[in-house]
Amino acid sequence: MNAERAAESSERGSATNSGLPSMSEPSRALQESKTAKKSCEEGEDASVKNHHGTEFGVCSWSLRPTSPRDLAAKVATVGVNAVQLALDPIRTGLWGEIETVQALRTAGIEIISGMMAMAGEDYSSLETIRKTGGVFPDEMWGANIIAARANARLARRLGICMVTFHAGFIPHEEGDERAELLDRLRSLADVFDDCGVRVALETGQENAETLLDALRELDRMGGAQIGINFDPANMILYGMGDPIEAVGTLADRIVQIHIKDARPTTKHGTWGTEVAVGSGTVDWSMFFDALAKHAVRCDCLIERESGERREADITTARKLIEKIAWKMPTAKPRRSARAAATSVRTTTRAGKRR
Repeated sequence: MNAERAAESSERGSATNSGLPSMSEPSRALQESKTAKKSCEEGEDASVKNHHGTEFGVCSWSLRPTSPRDLAAKVATVGVNAVQLALDPIRTGLWGEIETVQALRTAGIEIISGMMAMAGEDYSSLETIRKTGGVFPDEMWGANIIAARANARLARRLGICMVTFHAGFIPHEEGDERAELLDRLRSLADVFDDCGVRVALETGQENAETLLDALRELDRMGGAQIGINFDPANMILYGMGDPIEAVGTLADRIVQIHIKDARPTTKHGTWGTEVAVGSGTVDWSMFFDALAKHAVRCDCLIERESGERREADITTARKLIEKIAWKMPTAKPRRSARAAATSVRTTTRAGKRR
């Protein structure tokens, strides 16, 4: 605990030196974020801005921005006005918190949700990410729980209602490894819940049935319900099943969608290939049919993690999705980034695991 407190103290000092706000440094930008936070607490779905009841945006990291102002300019270029914001650059002081809020607010860009990356993840191969991904590595757990606490506080200040991350490869079979991973996920969810922020896990590194079983077990442990950030391309990249069928299995837990495309691998033990939306295996018309069939309505964020024409590819994705967005249900959403933050908790909350 002493080491963790020392690290947190060091982080606070670094944040102050990098221009992040303190309690004694009020700003109009951060004051305005309190309105967004209030909408989280009251369950108001502030993201609903069109008649489909769905916000379409882009993942900030997909645009490879060099600064908050660069992010705002690139978001405008691709024709959307909402982002899922990578929190770690702000948490570590690479980006100023006030500067980020002001740049996005001035450009009329809404922060739909946040994203946290886990320390030490190595995506160079399937084998390396299996060993290093998510909350699995023991040697990174201390750093990850400290980062989670800081990101939870940051999300609360920014009025962000939900943060997503990769859990790592969840074992299907019961055992010590699975129990430890689920215990860590419960701890992370509790950390964010303490700040009024919900968490959601990305799909892909396990099949839909294993993920749903893990979520139900986490429910039994008590605490805030954990949602799903559904990424159809990840299921193809990892070879974890048909994403359209998976929608039916996971529908009740889907709180956000990543619009990303991929082609499956032709060689066992290797990655599939991420490609521009519309040129991969995902049948987007059928995908949105499945969302409509299961009454899934939530925010959709375009993600592009490879290629050198990202702005053009994201713009193409936006145009394609806009043509079929009418299939999204228009009824009051069962789950959304904001309404999900007020999800009903189980009656017995598990003890805090830190």
